[in-house]
Amino acid sequence: MNNDVHALRHILKSYRTIAVVGLSAEWHRPSFFAAKYMQSHSYKIVPVNPRYAGHMILGEVCYASLLDIAHPIDMVDVFRRTEDVLPIAEQAVQIGARCLWQQLGVNNPQADALAREANMHSVTHRCVKIEHARLFGGLNWVGVNTGIISARRPA
Repeated sequence: MNNDVHALRHILKSYRTIAVVGLSAEWHRPSFFAAKYMQSHSYKIVPVNPRYAGHMILGEVCYASLLDIAHPIDMVDVFRRTEDVLPIAEQAVQIGARCLWQQLGVNNPQADALAREANMHSVTHRCVKIEHARLFGGLNWVGVNTGIISARRPA
């Protein structure tokens, strides 16, 4: 797993195209909120949800599955139940994604092992939005303990 600060910082700096599997079109859902935050920080969001396939979410065309996406994907961010992650991880490997990110409350060890065997980064039980805000977004400026002690700002 790549849940340490240095690995998370590398992933969030390097992987700028994120396929969000399970992205909802409803503004109050956590997946929508996280994707909108990442989009506002210059990440390319690619919605993946068979329920909304062909529709627009956050100004982007939604796909039914990862296999339907014609352009490269850096990170697959999974907003699905733990038991649903393994087939998504298999698709992530097939499309050549570089990172499998399982959101808060999602921790599928088989999917994690599959991703690592395919030389992908794998993050479990973390929120991409929270980690971005913690590492790059200035949460420390408003008094939140980010767990990072440094006199220098990250590059």
